[in-house]
Amino acid sequence: MQAEESLQILVGTDGDSFPLMEINAVDNDTSEQWDYVLVADRRTQRDPRQAYEQRRFLEELKRKGFHYKMKADHEKVFFGVRADSRVLDRYHTLLVEPKDPAVRMQPARPSPMLATTSSRIRIVNFVLNSKTAAGDTLDDLVKNGVFETRFALHKGEDKLKKTWAQWRKMVQKQPIDDIRDYFGEKVALYFAWLGWYTYMLVPAALVGLAIFLSGFSLFNASQISREICEAHDILLCPRGDHSRKYQQLSDTCVFAKLTHLFDNEGTVVFAIFMALWATVFLEIWKRQRASVVLHWDLYGWDEDQEEMALELINCPDYKPQPHQHSYLRSAAILVVSLLMICLLIGMAHALVVYRVLASALFNSTLLFQEEQVTTAMVVTGALIHYVAIVIMTKINKYVALKLCDFEKPRTFSERERKFTIRFFTLQFFAHFSSLIYIAFILGRINGHPGKSVRLAGMWRLEECHLSGCMMDLFLQMAIIMGLKQTLSNCVEYLRPWLAHKCRLVRAKLRHASEDPELRDWQRNYLLNPVNPFSLFDEFMEMMIQYGFTTIFVAAFPLAPLLALFSNLVEIRLDAIKMVRLQQRLVPRKAKDIGTWLQVLEIIGVLAVIANGMVIAFTSEFIPRVVYKYHYGPCRHGANPGVDCLTGYINHSLSVFHTKDFQDPIRIEGSENVTACRYRDYRNDKDYNLSEQFWVLLAIRLVFLILFEHVALCIKLIAAWFVPDVPQSVKNEVLEKKYQALWYGRQRPGGVGPGPGPIPASRSSPKSTDV
Repeated sequence: MQAEESLQILVGTDGDSFPLMEINAVDNDTSEQWDYVLVADRRTQRDPRQAYEQRRFLEELKRKGFHYKMKADHEKVFFGVRADSRVLDRYHTLLVEPKDPAVRMQPARPSPMLATTSSRIRIVNFVLNSKTAAGDTLDDLVKNGVFETRFALHKGEDKLKKTWAQWRKMVQKQPIDDIRDYFGEKVALYFAWLGWYTYMLVPAALVGLAIFLSGFSLFNASQISREICEAHDILLCPRGDHSRKYQQLSDTCVFAKLTHLFDNEGTVVFAIFMALWATVFLEIWKRQRASVVLHWDLYGWDEDQEEMALELINCPDYKPQPHQHSYLRSAAILVVSLLMICLLIGMAHALVVYRVLASALFNSTLLFQEEQVTTAMVVTGALIHYVAIVIMTKINKYVALKLCDFEKPRTFSERERKFTIRFFTLQFFAHFSSLIYIAFILGRINGHPGKSVRLAGMWRLEECHLSGCMMDLFLQMAIIMGLKQTLSNCVEYLRPWLAHKCRLVRAKLRHASEDPELRDWQRNYLLNPVNPFSLFDEFMEMMIQYGFTTIFVAAFPLAPLLALFSNLVEIRLDAIKMVRLQQRLVPRKAKDIGTWLQVLEIIGVLAVIANGMVIAFTSEFIPRVVYKYHYGPCRHGANPGVDCLTGYINHSLSVFHTKDFQDPIRIEGSENVTACRYRDYRNDKDYNLSEQFWVLLAIRLVFLILFEHVALCIKLIAAWFVPDVPQSVKNEVLEKKYQALWYGRQRPGGVGPGPGPIPASRSSPKSTDV
């Protein structure tokens, strides 16, 4: 095979492979619209072994009913590949083959779906990646240097560039139908879901912002903040091993006011609202999906049937692999998964150790003042956690892939579902393990002044922020989510943009071809290669963001607003990346977002549980309510002249006698101080947990049970009240079934004549712009 500038088209088809077609049928497609391109280094043409492997692979494609064409420049050899029209007709026949034997003998009618290139690209990609007669795959040939790469050609993308893949189109609706025609249903459903998710974030962001701003209205009027700011005579006990002086409670005035911005009475209302919002979002999305899928005529499409049709096109002797299950493999996968989860939880404990050691380091240096140590420790811990997330994401993906390969799933779709579940589970623990520690463990096992719990008997465990544990959780959420939404988006755009620019600069140093077709292939070759996990990674990124937006939203009411702004950028960023910067994604058919829908439902349930626990155990909401109606001045009835929370600060601080310090002399001013205060509910004699602690614990548990049951009931009622499928969709599907039965009665061998003319469909095409 000579590497000439342009070679003739080599066409060949075995008629016996297509029993529904005439043996001498001529391909009606004379436009030479090549859909797929294989690339090889020109040096492979001078290597007899590699040249033979190329020829053998291409000849096998030819026998399967594919056309190919070779062109070459000074460095690369390009092979254009496309499917014969008879291959497409056979694919369509396999999917819509009628049950009536009389109709089966008729030629298959052309399908509007096959008018686009998406189906042809999907078929070519499947056959290219299947095993050859020699047992190799295209990936094996690429690894052996026979081919360098392969990609689907961008053709007709100018419309998407003008109407979708532009930054100035950020607030406009997406042309979902055009996306589907170009990239296939899988990508179109992702953008339809992302558009709907972004649209539904608007009310959540407004309510969260209102809750946050309501704290500003009480910034100076809050009774608790006033008491803290005026408590000049209350001294707090030294914190940590390196603190050598007492601190006035009034020094925490600013932090107390900031905490009240997101830890107020509206927190409970917002948490319940978000539980209801998550349910309504999912239920209405199901309705949107049903309408869109019906509009695309995929309502009754079956994914397994699709894969079997592709297998039969590739190999007429294909036999479906039966379902199998191995308890031994399942047990091994379970053990490995649990070990990975333990590793991820261990990383959270490693962060705990870091924060303890960092506290000792920061206190022993002059970099931070004593009151800034806790804030510095929280901020640096969050940064380290973000870096750990980035590293563990790559490890988690590798482990999840190996587990899927070990389990040997039957089909590609089954492999994708299993991989999704395992990878998301590992990612969930990687992202949220440290947040769970801060929300429910931090500062609760520290002991008390004079007798603190120590790590390895040396370092004292860290404590919550001076203004409470909600401040730590808020800072951790804000830093991690802020970094993920800003840095991740910047890297996601800048990396492919810079890579593409570098490839273009290198290409300008070479001589450009005068052949317009070859120039188009070269232009596609210079785009960034498509990652097989491109769309999967986008879904995963959004699921983690959805988790941050809902699971700990009680501690960070601005999360929906941050997610809204991030998604507006994300939609156009993904559009520009897919259309302008990277090679064309291989289209895939789909009628829903698959396993991700179950992931969203699981996150919704976890959000109810987590937010209930945050309000019950992390927030000061329960202690404030109990004091207001059980211990405070309003316990016998409302008093118009007195705030019901008067005296709450003094009530919530326990007393520690300085004489019980092991080394009181080293503490500055200890000779003039007989007692100091700390955040806990303990007796001032033996420092055991007081009666108030147990009363609060019981009420916290009761509140948690009631909150979760009420929120889950609201979710169930909302799910029942909003049907998954609109009535118009159900009626249209019913009408199509009726029409199919009516036509069946008209066929030879039917029961009898039809009941009369079929009434015209009452449904009208709906816009699928999202």
